Amino acid sequence: MNTIQSSETITAIATAQGGAIGVVRLSGPAAIAITDQFFKPLSGPSLADRKGYSLVYGQTYQEDGEVLDDVLISLFRAPNSYTGEEAIEISCHGSSYILQQTLARLIALGARMAQPGEFTQRAFLNGKMDLSQAEAVADLIASTSEATHRLAMQQMRGGYSDELKNLRDRLLHLCSLLELELDFGDHEELEFANRDELLELTHQLQQVLSGLVNSFKLGNAIKKGIPVAIIGPTNSGKSTLLNRLLHEEKAIVSNIHGTTRDVIEDVINIKGIPFRFIDTAGLRDTTDEIEKLGINKSFEKLQQAEIILLMMDTTHPDENASYIKRAKELAEGKELIIVRNKIDKLNDKETAEVSEAALAPNAPTTLFISAKSGLHIDTLEQKLVDLANLPNLAQQDLIVTNMRHYEALKEALEDIVRVEEGLNMSLSQDLISMDVRDCLRALSSILGDISTDEVLGNIFKHFCIGK
Repeated sequence: MNTIQSSETITAIATAQGGAIGVVRLSGPAAIAITDQFFKPLSGPSLADRKGYSLVYGQTYQEDGEVLDDVLISLFRAPNSYTGEEAIEISCHGSSYILQQTLARLIALGARMAQPGEFTQRAFLNGKMDLSQAEAVADLIASTSEATHRLAMQQMRGGYSDELKNLRDRLLHLCSLLELELDFGDHEELEFANRDELLELTHQLQQVLSGLVNSFKLGNAIKKGIPVAIIGPTNSGKSTLLNRLLHEEKAIVSNIHGTTRDVIEDVINIKGIPFRFIDTAGLRDTTDEIEKLGINKSFEKLQQAEIILLMMDTTHPDENASYIKRAKELAEGKELIIVRNKIDKLNDKETAEVSEAALAPNAPTTLFISAKSGLHIDTLEQKLVDLANLPNLAQQDLIVTNMRHYEALKEALEDIVRVEEGLNMSLSQDLISMDVRDCLRALSSILGDISTDEVLGNIFKHFCIGK
C-alpha cells in the first residue's frame, strides 16, 4: 500500500498523568521541524540533520527562552515509524505542568491536537497494519488479564487476519478470472476460472470462517469476562461472597432480608482469567415493588450467565431442597455450583450431615465455604477456573473477540456457502461472481484493504487484455 502522507502534523500526550515520566508524541511532515524550534540537543547537530531511530538528549525551552525541561527525544523517519510518517516522541518529566506546556508549545509552533485514535488511524492508512490489527491496539490498551492481553497481542501480530488475507487473495484471483469470463461472454467455450479450484477454496474458507464464528462465544467471554451469576435466598451471603472475591466492599451487606435491590456486576481476575460476577437480588416471594423489580432483573441476568453459583445458608437446611430444585431448572444448559455458606457456624456433627447430603447420587457440584472468613474461597476460585475450561491461548490463533468482526465473518460465511451451492448447481458465472464479491466485501470490512478497483486492478495485473 502506498504511504498516505497527511499535510497536518498532530500531537498528543501519550501517557497517563501522575507517573515519573511523560511522553508527548508528534506525527506528520513537520514533526521534526516543529520540535527543532524549541529543543536544543546537549551536543551534536539539530534533529533535522540526524538519522531515524536516534535518541537525543537535550532541553526544551519556553517561548521566552527559559528552560522548560531536560528531555530525551526519540526520532523516527518515514516510513519507519509507527504511523509511517515523520515522528517524534518527547520523553519528559511527568509533571502535569511540563506536559501541558510542552503540548501548548508544539501547538503554537504549528501542530494540532490529535483526535482519539488518530495515530493508529494514520498507521492503518499508511499500510503499517490492517484494520483488524489497528483495532487490536485498543484491545491491548484495555486488556486487564493474561488472557485478554494474549489475544490482543496475537491479533496485533496478524492473528487470524494473516490467514484471511491469504484466502482472500486466492479468492480475489479467482474472482478476477470470473470477471474475465464475463468480459468474453460471447465465447461460451472459454473458462478461465477453474471450478474445481474454486470449490476447494470454498471448502477451506468455510472451515476457517466457521471456526472463527464459533470462537466468538469464547472470545467475547474472555474479553468481557465469563459471566457468573450468584443467586440464592435472601441473607444467604451472596453480597458477602462478592465483596470477598473483589477484596472491597462493593455490595451492601446487612442482616436485613432483601438488602440487594438491584443487580451488581464487576469483573474479577482469577488466575489470569476474567470473570464477570453478577450479584443478584435474593430470590423470594415479596410484596415490595422495588425488590420485585430487582428479582425480575435477576432472572434476566441469569440468562446471560454461563456459570451459576447457588448460595445456600447451611444454618437453614430446611430451605435448601426447594431452592436447589429451582436452581436446577434455572441452570439448564449451564454450569451449576451449590455453594453452602456459613460453615464456620456449624459444629462437627452438622458439618458431617450436610457433607453427606451433598454426596447423594446425581447431586450437583457442592462446595463448603465461609464467605465472611474466607474459608475455602480458594477452592471455589479454582473450581471456577476449571469450569471455564479455556484452551491454551498460546496455541489458539483463531479466536474472535470483536463484535464487528463476528458480524462480518458470519456474513462472509453465508456468502461462501452460496458460492459452493452455486458451483454445485452449475449456476452461471455472473451469479457466482456476485456471491464471491459479497464475500470479498465482508472480508474487506475486517481487513480494510479491498475494493472493486482492486478487483479490476488484479485483472490488468495478470492479463494483457486487448494486446
